[in-house]
Parts: sequence; structure tokens; C-alpha cells
Amino acid sequence: MSQLETVSNRRSVTKSRTHRFTVAAMLSAVSTVLMFVDFSVPFMPSFIKLDISELPALLASFSIGPWYGVAVCFVKNVINCLRTSTGGVGELCNFLLGAIFVGIAGVVYQQFHHHKSRKGAFLGALIGAAAMAALSVPVNYYLTYPIYAQFMPIDTIVGMYQVIRPSVNGLMDCLVTFNMPFTFFKGILNVALCFLIYKPLSPILHK
Repeated sequence: MSQLETVSNRRSVTKSRTHRFTVAAMLSAVSTVLMFVDFSVPFMPSFIKLDISELPALLASFSIGPWYGVAVCFVKNVINCLRTSTGGVGELCNFLLGAIFVGIAGVVYQQFHHHKSRKGAFLGALIGAAAMAALSVPVNYYLTYPIYAQFMPIDTIVGMYQVIRPSVNGLMDCLVTFNMPFTFFKGILNVALCFLIYKPLSPILHK
């Protein structure tokens, strides 16, 4: 390889890396803003909010790689810690579950990347959403709610779920009955929005 080709390749690599960092920074900013925009849903206790802040992270994971998607999740949660009302545990849980979601989605999609397969993207996102939903149970049971219990008794928390469905019995039952389906719904909502806007944004994300 000639010296000219070597210099050209280095410039290309640098340009590509700069582009990825720029896209990741842009998507992190959007994700941070979207995390501020949350709202209650009628089938969940009022302290649980729905947002679509994983959408930019999913876009990053598909367009520039799964580690960038995880990085977007990390940045938006670090910034939102500045206004947290959960002592940071809510943001930690959000990061762990979001990283599982977008990380798995991006890794699976990479296996189909050379064919630019929508099937691969959908399969990855579906597996990621299912994994996030399943792991939300142990993450909440062993991490999030024990810390919440320092500020609000577990019986009070369970009581808030029982207002919606009186038959639930205990925290684990609440998490399986409410949180796991809710988390899966949240993932699928982000997937649907991603498929709607990915193609129009593709020139910006890739070029």
C-alpha cells in the first residue's frame, strides 16, 4: 500500500469516527429531552411514567453500532440524574434496561447488516424488547424497589398496584402482572416509532 493510500485510509477512518461521535451526541441530546417528556398511563401506578427516550438510542444502535446505542442510554440518564426524584436509582434501572434493549437489538441487527435486512432489525428489536421486559422483574425486585422502600414501605407500593387490580399479592406478583407487560409495551412502542422514522433519517444517520 502506498503512502498516499495509507493517508487516505486514515482520513477516512477519522472522518467515519467523527461522524459516529457526532450522531451519538445528537441522539443523546434528543434522548435526554424525550426523557423529560413523560406521562402517566391509566393501567399503571402514578409513579411509573411512560416515555420514548429509548427511541434515539435504538436509532444509534442500528445506524452506528450497539455500543453507541448503549452510550446514548448512559448519557441521557446521567444528565437526568440532575433533576432526579429517585436518588438516581430510577435512572440506574432505566439505563440497565435500556442498554439491554438497544444493545441486543443492535447486535442481532449486525448479523444481517450486510443485507440491510428489515427482518434483522425487527427481530433484534423484538428480542431486545422481550429481554428488557423479562429482566425488568429481577432488576426492579432486587435493586429498584428495595431502595424505594427506604422512602416508602413496600406495602404502600403494593397497595398502589392493588388499587388497579386488587387480586395482586406481593411485590413479585405486581412486577410480573404490571411492570413486565408495561416494559414490553414500551419497547414495542419505541420499535414502531423507529421503523416509521428510520428511513427518512437514514441519510443523516449514515452520511
